[in-house]
Amino acid sequence: MISWFKKLWRDKRGNALVMAGAALPLVLGSAGLASDTIEWALWKRQLQRAADSAATAGVYAIVGDEGARTNVATAVDKDLSYNNHVAYAYTKTVGSPTSGTYATDPRAVSVQLSVQKKLSFSGMFMNFTPTITASAIATVVPSGDYCVISLEDQSVTGIDATGSTNVDLGCGMITNSVSMSAAVATGSSSVKASPIAAVGGIPASTHWGTGTVLQPFTLAQTDPFASVSPSPPASCTGGNIQVQPSDTTTLGPGCYSGMNLKGNVTLTAGTYYINAGDFTVNSGANVTCAGCTIVMTNNGTGTIGDVDLNGNATMNMTAPDSGTFKGILFYQDRRATADNDIKINGNSSSKFQGAFYFPKADLTFNGTAGMVTNCMQIVAKDVTFTGNSAINNSCPVGSGSGSFKGSKVRLVA
Repeated sequence: MISWFKKLWRDKRGNALVMAGAALPLVLGSAGLASDTIEWALWKRQLQRAADSAATAGVYAIVGDEGARTNVATAVDKDLSYNNHVAYAYTKTVGSPTSGTYATDPRAVSVQLSVQKKLSFSGMFMNFTPTITASAIATVVPSGDYCVISLEDQSVTGIDATGSTNVDLGCGMITNSVSMSAAVATGSSSVKASPIAAVGGIPASTHWGTGTVLQPFTLAQTDPFASVSPSPPASCTGGNIQVQPSDTTTLGPGCYSGMNLKGNVTLTAGTYYINAGDFTVNSGANVTCAGCTIVMTNNGTGTIGDVDLNGNATMNMTAPDSGTFKGILFYQDRRATADNDIKINGNSSSKFQGAFYFPKADLTFNGTAGMVTNCMQIVAKDVTFTGNSAINNSCPVGSGSGSFKGSKVRLVA
């Protein structure tokens, strides 16, 4: 018997099996912990995604309610019900941030989610259930400076750069269009503007300039001149002005039934109401205006007219730096019928300083002569760029003109 044990002791067959058996608990433990780690990371990721989405939905509710927090909880609950993939019960805390940078931000929304989940492997050895937490804070942050705003809110293109246009803005463009092609650059166009933003989508294009920041699916831009309203005179005594090519004329503020300018015209400072007529500057005209606003309106009857600025005319026009129409060069009454066609052209000697406000019009900017403008803003229903143009948005201090500030909803913590 003793010799048999000695023989067995010296026998090396089966050693690997013994070692494998001894190491098996370690192998199983490692596999179990690895499985738990993956499971924990998945739950954490799902919970964080749900918190991020819910906080963002809460801010959109505040924006939609014009700053009121009345529907924040409802928006968060709806988002958690319909727009997340968390398939397990959790607890939530919704409100304003209680500390940190955004504690005093009235539009900031904080969402905290937590869940207790038993891990498949380590749960067999733990006498408590661990808690997984996720938190998110969202608010409204600046999105950029815009000098072109398209107020189009339907599913059609709001900003269109087409043909061989060469646009250099030095600022951004934004449209409220909900189309998946809300802002487009096609043909052989070249557009240098940043950011390009839209409520809808913005197709990628090689025609957007290098470094252009595209911001699709952003907040709608409010009408920057919504509070400005004209008060046209009850009676219009200025008549329909016809300035011939050989004429040199000075006109003063007042109400006119139309203006058709072909010669040399000086408009003195003030407000010019065009009552149910058009404002036209023809080829060869030379128009100067320092501190004036052209208001397209009517006193109750007649169609609110169009503006047509011809490319072979020379125009030097600046908006007033004070008063009701501060910073506004052309103003279209919001009572205008939809889809007026407004054409802006100019030669290389033309200068515009101020805003072109046509909330119901399709505005076409065509600088075929390479017109360079100084501090011009465009607010229209739809905006189309054709030809060659350049807009410099560096506005003189105190001019009343300037770019418009945009905003977007963003996760900040």
